[in-house]
This record gives sequence, C-alpha cells and structure tokens, in this order.
Amino acid sequence: MEDIKRIAEKTKKTLQGAGAQKAQFTVTEKEKHEFNVDGGEFSLFRTLFDRSLSITAYKDNKKGSAFINQFDDSSINSAVMDCIKSAESGIPDEAYDIAPRQEAETFRDGAYEPDMDLFFQRTRELMKDITERHPKIIMEQMIVSHDKVHSVYQNTNGTEFESFIGAYSVSLMFSAHEGETTTSFFGSGVYTDSLDRPFIELGSLEKDLSDTEAQLTTIPMEGKFEGVIVLTPGSLGGFLGSAVSNFVSDGVILEKTSIWLDKLEKQVADSRITISLCPGDSRIVCGEKYTYDGFRSQDYDLIKDGVLKSFMLSLYVSNKSGFAPAKNSSFSVIIEGGDTSYEDMIKNIKKGLIVGRFSGGQPGVNGDFSGVAKNSFLIEDGKVKGAVSETMINGNLAELLNNLVAISRETTADGTTVLPYMAFDKVVISGK
Repeated sequence: MEDIKRIAEKTKKTLQGAGAQKAQFTVTEKEKHEFNVDGGEFSLFRTLFDRSLSITAYKDNKKGSAFINQFDDSSINSAVMDCIKSAESGIPDEAYDIAPRQEAETFRDGAYEPDMDLFFQRTRELMKDITERHPKIIMEQMIVSHDKVHSVYQNTNGTEFESFIGAYSVSLMFSAHEGETTTSFFGSGVYTDSLDRPFIELGSLEKDLSDTEAQLTTIPMEGKFEGVIVLTPGSLGGFLGSAVSNFVSDGVILEKTSIWLDKLEKQVADSRITISLCPGDSRIVCGEKYTYDGFRSQDYDLIKDGVLKSFMLSLYVSNKSGFAPAKNSSFSVIIEGGDTSYEDMIKNIKKGLIVGRFSGGQPGVNGDFSGVAKNSFLIEDGKVKGAVSETMINGNLAELLNNLVAISRETTADGTTVLPYMAFDKVVISGK
C-alpha cells in the first residue's frame, strides 16, 4: 500500500500543475478495532480501514473542494481537476485564504498501537462491573473501539504537518428497568489513551449509571419557582456549546447577530468564570495539533476572569470580520475547579435542581433557552430530595453566566473536556 506521504507529494504536484494558486489538503489513513456488545454479550468484533484525501483549492479568489478515498493517479488527477473546476465556477471572495507557512512538525500522541488483549479484558471487566454494581441497568448499546490515525496535512505555502495518534473510546447507551418502570435512555462515554484503570472508573460512567438507576423512583414536583440549577459536567458541556454557537461562532459573527459582537475585552460573565480551549492540555486525549486552516494549534482563553478574550473564528470569517482567528479549531473545553466542594454547593442551595441532561431546541438569538431537564434531582433546604420526572427549565444563557453561585472543586475529565459542576441562580423551574 502506497505511503500517504508520497500521496501527499503527488497531490501537491498535481495541484501546482493544474494552476491552483493556493491549496491545502489532508491525506488520512485510519484503522479501527471495534467491539459491539448487545444484551451483555459480544455481538460484533471488526477491524475497519479507511483512507481519504480532502482537497481545498483557490483560484482567482474562488474556492473549490473535493474528497476521494481512492489514491491511484487517475483518481487524484480527477479530484484535483474537479476541485479546480469547482473553484473556477465559484463566486470570488477575497477573504478566502490559507495559513502562511508554519514550521514543519511531526506529532505522536496517545496509544498508537493497541494492546488488544488488555483492551478485550477491560471491556469484559466493564460488562461485569455494570452487571454487579448496577443490576437494574439495561445496556441498549455498548461500543468500545481503538482508533489509529495517520495523517499528513500540506498547503502550497510550504506547511507540512504529520501526525500519528491513537486512543480507546467507550460509548454507552442505557436505561434502568424495575418491574413495569423504565427510565429514559442516557448516554455516557470516555476517550482514553491508557488501559491502566478499569473503564468504569473513568469520566462520569459510574455516576451516570447510578443516577439513571435513581430515576426509577421519582418524586412529583408541582408548580413553578425561580431557583438554582446545578449543571453536571455532562450537561454543562451542552450549555457551553449553545453559548459558543449563539455568541462567538463563525455564523453569528459573520451575520452580526451575536449580542457579544462588541464585547471583546469586556465583562460578559461572573469574574470567577474562565473558559479555555486547550487541546494541548495533558488531560485532553490526542488533542488537535493543527487547525482546519493550517495553523499550529495553541491553547487560549475564550473567557478569562469573566472577560471575553476571543471569538471562535475560522480564517475566512476572521478576514471578513476583521477579528483575529481562533488559536485552535477544537472544542477541548477546560474549566478548572473552584473553591467549593460539590457537597457544600448542594448544602447552600435553598431550592433548585441538579440537571443531568438538557433537551431543548436552539436558544434564541438573545440566548433565551427553554427545554426539559432529564436525569435530574430536586434540591430543597440543602438536601437532595430525590429524582424528579421530566421538568421544564427556562432562562437566558448570557444572564446565566452572570448569575453564578458556585463552581465545584471536583472536575470530570472524559478525555475530550475537563469540567466541574456549576450552579447558577435565577432559572425558572417548572413541574407539571
């Protein structure tokens, strides 16, 4: 099988010969070992191989793209010509560009070669742990895999990045059952480059399983009140994703609909809140090495001590808007732990709700959100009273960030993010 570096060189020469003024491309080779478990038994073991070439080319300020998974000379030539033709028929835009030359670099990260015997052992161990510790849990789906990825990125400015990364992932979908009572489905997962610890000890797997079992017995919650919501690390990630989409992403900055458009270097959140994007952090497994646009990825603060420090922009939107591009294109979010234990956080809440999962539509342009809190627990007078059935919560994302009550000392690292529990006040909580 032809080496992907030679394929990259071949692609570059073909692009130059075809008249591409600027171009970038990535050649990727993937190998996946995957176990599927159904009904407590292995139902599938397979090894998958995939190779791909993704090309973006620019000619006369017009953009074209192509994607193939065949690497013979004819396929590469056709892809390049299709890419050029696509550019020639496009709409010119001077904002189209690629990163200037970056220092060539080779990255090696994670567990590139899997330990299949130990991997299989850890998977069986996980199945046993779930059965013994959580007998009421029914596993709807369990997928465990090891992914090995070799990729080469090049652009016509002379940048070349090569990476060799490998990691294990565990993805679970489950519910709890007792007699005629069944909970809703809950998903949990982790990403790891080590098999040193049992899977059930990683991320929030153990807690998610326990909390789902607790949902078998719910207490009624009636009426409506304004109180505190405690976002678990799992639900916090979803809220942060909505805030990013609404306030700092490409689309809202390009369309000028973000309510934070004029807020750079201004206070947008409680001064205790720092939100960082850190693919280079050791707690992030096989974090991003370079951006989609061909820049070497760097860690940065999105919000620092409550002050908005950056938008999350691509090079294109940066050129269109005049704002700086983001220093990485990942969502490797890190919020460090605060100075309050989770236990004390709960003790200090008069009335509120622990939100394990949130199901709602896209927030409004101004950040208004409304939806159902699932896998949630009622708090009264500093005590967790019990699980509640599906409960509505309403609030505003921008206001939420300014109504912080506390950040837990404890954090959960699942390989992709590092997040604490965070409590926010002035959210409307409604029972049936």
